[in-house]
Amino acid sequence: MSAAPAIDFEMIFRHAPVGMCISVNRVIQSCNEAVSAMFGYAHGALDGQSFQVLYPTIDEFLRTGDRIIPVMNARGVYSDERIMRRANGELFWCHVSGRAIDARDPLGAGVWTFEDVSEKRPVTAELTPREREIAAFLVEGKTSKVIARETGLSPRTVEMHRAKLMRKFAAATSSELVHKLMGVNR
Repeated sequence: MSAAPAIDFEMIFRHAPVGMCISVNRVIQSCNEAVSAMFGYAHGALDGQSFQVLYPTIDEFLRTGDRIIPVMNARGVYSDERIMRRANGELFWCHVSGRAIDARDPLGAGVWTFEDVSEKRPVTAELTPREREIAAFLVEGKTSKVIARETGLSPRTVEMHRAKLMRKFAAATSSELVHKLMGVNR
Protein backbone atom coordinates (compact mmCIF):
# COMPACT_ATOMS: atom_id res chain seq x y z
CA MET A 1 0.00 0.00 0.00
CA SER A 2 1.30 3.42 -0.85
CA ALA A 3 1.05 6.32 1.57
CA ALA A 4 -1.52 9.03 0.90
CA PRO A 5 0.03 12.13 -0.65
CA ALA A 6 0.73 14.98 1.74
CA ILE A 7 -1.91 17.68 1.82
CA ASP A 8 -0.59 21.02 0.61
CA PHE A 9 -2.45 23.41 2.92
CA GLU A 10 -0.66 26.44 1.47
CA MET A 11 -1.99 25.64 -2.01
CA ILE A 12 -5.49 25.01 -0.62
CA PHE A 13 -5.41 28.38 1.17
CA ARG A 14 -4.13 30.28 -1.90
CA HIS A 15 -6.70 28.81 -4.30
CA ALA A 16 -9.77 28.44 -2.04
CA PRO A 17 -12.95 29.68 -3.77
CA VAL A 18 -13.78 31.83 -0.73
CA GLY A 19 -11.77 34.85 0.37
CA MET A 20 -9.54 33.94 3.33
CA CYS A 21 -6.88 35.72 5.31
CA ILE A 22 -4.74 35.29 8.39
CA SER A 23 -4.37 38.35 10.63
CA VAL A 24 -2.65 39.39 13.82
CA ASN A 25 -3.98 42.43 15.71
CA ARG A 26 -6.09 43.41 12.68
CA VAL A 27 -3.09 43.42 10.36
CA ILE A 28 -3.27 41.07 7.36
CA GLN A 29 -0.43 38.57 7.47
CA SER A 30 -1.48 36.70 4.36
CA CYS A 31 -4.56 36.57 2.17
CA ASN A 32 -5.53 34.33 -0.68
CA GLU A 33 -6.16 35.18 -4.31
CA ALA A 34 -9.94 35.42 -3.76
CA VAL A 35 -9.51 38.27 -1.22
CA SER A 36 -7.06 40.11 -3.49
CA ALA A 37 -9.44 39.83 -6.44
CA MET A 38 -12.54 40.75 -4.40
CA PHE A 39 -10.96 43.93 -3.08
CA GLY A 40 -9.13 44.78 -6.32
CA TYR A 41 -5.53 44.47 -5.12
CA ALA A 42 -2.60 42.67 -6.72
CA HIS A 43 -1.89 39.37 -4.99
CA GLY A 44 0.32 40.03 -1.97
CA ALA A 45 -0.39 43.79 -1.89
CA LEU A 46 -2.58 43.47 1.22
CA ASP A 47 -0.02 41.43 3.19
CA GLY A 48 1.22 43.59 6.06
CA GLN A 49 -1.64 46.09 5.67
CA SER A 50 -4.13 46.97 8.39
CA PHE A 51 -7.71 45.85 7.74
CA GLN A 52 -8.40 49.60 7.84
CA VAL A 53 -7.64 49.84 4.09
CA LEU A 54 -10.74 47.68 3.44
CA TYR A 55 -13.15 49.98 5.31
CA PRO A 56 -14.86 53.09 3.93
CA THR A 57 -13.63 55.18 6.91
CA ILE A 58 -11.33 54.84 9.91
CA ASP A 59 -14.32 55.31 12.23
CA GLU A 60 -16.04 52.27 10.72
CA PHE A 61 -12.84 50.27 11.16
CA LEU A 62 -12.56 51.30 14.82
CA ARG A 63 -16.24 50.77 15.65
CA THR A 64 -16.23 47.32 14.05
CA GLY A 65 -13.17 46.38 16.12
CA ASP A 66 -15.00 47.51 19.26
CA ARG A 67 -18.01 45.33 18.32
CA ILE A 68 -15.90 42.26 17.54
CA ILE A 69 -14.24 41.96 20.97
CA PRO A 70 -17.30 41.20 23.17
CA VAL A 71 -18.81 38.86 20.59
CA MET A 72 -15.53 36.94 20.16
CA ASN A 73 -15.12 36.79 23.96
CA ALA A 74 -18.62 35.34 24.33
CA ARG A 75 -18.80 33.04 21.28
CA GLY A 76 -15.27 32.56 19.98
CA VAL A 77 -16.39 33.49 16.46
CA TYR A 78 -17.69 36.63 14.78
CA SER A 79 -19.83 37.09 11.68
CA ASP A 80 -21.66 39.99 10.09
CA GLU A 81 -22.46 41.71 6.83
CA ARG A 82 -21.02 45.16 6.33
CA ILE A 83 -20.15 47.65 3.64
CA MET A 84 -16.48 47.42 2.66
CA ARG A 85 -14.30 49.34 0.18
CA ARG A 86 -12.43 48.06 -2.87
CA ALA A 87 -9.06 49.49 -3.95
CA ASN A 88 -10.82 51.70 -6.52
CA GLY A 89 -13.05 53.21 -3.79
CA GLU A 90 -16.20 51.28 -4.76
CA LEU A 91 -18.32 50.31 -1.76
CA PHE A 92 -19.89 46.86 -1.57
CA TRP A 93 -21.68 44.57 0.88
CA CYS A 94 -19.45 41.84 2.27
CA HIS A 95 -20.16 38.90 4.57
CA VAL A 96 -17.27 38.57 7.03
CA SER A 97 -16.63 35.70 9.46
CA GLY A 98 -13.68 35.12 11.73
CA ARG A 99 -12.23 33.09 14.54
CA ALA A 100 -9.39 33.89 16.90
CA ILE A 101 -6.66 31.25 17.14
CA ASP A 102 -6.49 31.94 20.90
CA ALA A 103 -9.98 32.61 22.30
CA ARG A 104 -8.42 34.75 25.08
CA ASP A 105 -7.07 37.21 22.47
CA PRO A 106 -10.01 38.02 20.14
CA LEU A 107 -8.12 40.48 17.94
CA GLY A 108 -4.83 38.58 18.06
CA ALA A 109 -4.04 35.89 15.50
CA GLY A 110 -7.16 34.93 13.58
CA VAL A 111 -8.59 33.36 10.45
CA TRP A 112 -11.13 35.43 8.49
CA THR A 113 -13.32 34.73 5.47
CA PHE A 114 -14.89 37.27 3.12
CA GLU A 115 -17.77 36.83 0.68
CA ASP A 116 -18.84 39.53 -1.76
CA VAL A 117 -22.64 39.69 -1.54
CA SER A 118 -23.00 42.81 -3.70
CA GLU A 119 -24.86 40.98 -6.48
CA LYS A 120 -27.64 40.16 -4.03
CA ARG A 121 -27.33 43.46 -2.21
CA PRO A 122 -25.99 46.40 -4.19
CA VAL A 123 -25.07 49.66 -2.46
CA THR A 124 -27.63 51.93 -4.14
CA ALA A 125 -27.62 55.08 -2.01
CA GLU A 126 -25.00 57.48 -0.72
CA LEU A 127 -24.81 56.67 2.97
CA THR A 128 -22.87 58.27 5.79
CA PRO A 129 -20.58 56.01 7.83
CA ARG A 130 -23.11 55.92 10.68
CA GLU A 131 -25.95 55.09 8.25
CA ARG A 132 -23.87 52.20 6.88
CA GLU A 133 -23.38 50.93 10.43
CA ILE A 134 -27.09 51.22 11.28
CA ALA A 135 -28.01 49.56 7.95
CA ALA A 136 -25.77 46.59 8.77
CA PHE A 137 -27.51 46.15 12.14
CA LEU A 138 -30.95 46.45 10.53
CA VAL A 139 -30.05 43.74 8.02
CA GLU A 140 -29.16 41.51 10.99
CA GLY A 141 -32.71 42.07 12.27
CA LYS A 142 -31.70 44.10 15.32
CA THR A 143 -34.13 46.52 16.96
CA SER A 144 -33.40 50.18 17.59
CA LYS A 145 -32.92 49.44 21.30
CA VAL A 146 -30.34 46.73 20.59
CA ILE A 147 -28.60 48.89 17.98
CA ALA A 148 -28.47 51.77 20.46
CA ARG A 149 -26.97 49.53 23.13
CA GLU A 150 -24.36 48.07 20.76
CA THR A 151 -23.35 51.43 19.27
CA GLY A 152 -23.54 53.58 22.39
CA LEU A 153 -26.16 55.81 20.75
CA SER A 154 -29.55 56.72 22.16
CA PRO A 155 -32.56 54.85 20.73
CA ARG A 156 -33.84 58.23 19.49
CA THR A 157 -30.61 58.79 17.51
CA VAL A 158 -30.91 55.32 16.00
CA GLU A 159 -34.50 56.09 15.01
CA MET A 160 -33.32 59.32 13.38
CA HIS A 161 -30.79 57.38 11.29
CA ARG A 162 -33.43 54.78 10.41
CA ALA A 163 -35.74 57.59 9.22
CA LYS A 164 -32.96 59.01 7.02
CA LEU A 165 -32.35 55.55 5.57
CA MET A 166 -36.07 55.16 4.87
CA ARG A 167 -36.07 58.46 2.95
CA LYS A 168 -32.92 57.57 0.99
CA PHE A 169 -34.34 54.17 0.01
CA ALA A 170 -37.91 55.46 -0.49
CA ALA A 171 -39.20 52.88 2.00
CA ALA A 172 -42.59 53.36 3.60
CA THR A 173 -42.03 50.86 6.43
CA SER A 174 -39.11 49.46 8.37
CA SER A 175 -39.60 46.02 6.83
CA GLU A 176 -39.59 47.56 3.35
CA LEU A 177 -36.31 49.31 4.25
CA VAL A 178 -34.75 46.04 5.37
CA HIS A 179 -35.91 44.34 2.16
CA LYS A 180 -34.38 47.13 0.08
CA LEU A 181 -31.12 47.00 2.07
CA MET A 182 -31.01 43.24 1.44
CA GLY A 183 -31.71 43.69 -2.26
CA VAL A 184 -35.02 41.84 -2.08
CA ASN A 185 -37.46 43.01 -4.74
CA ARG A 186 -41.01 43.05 -3.46
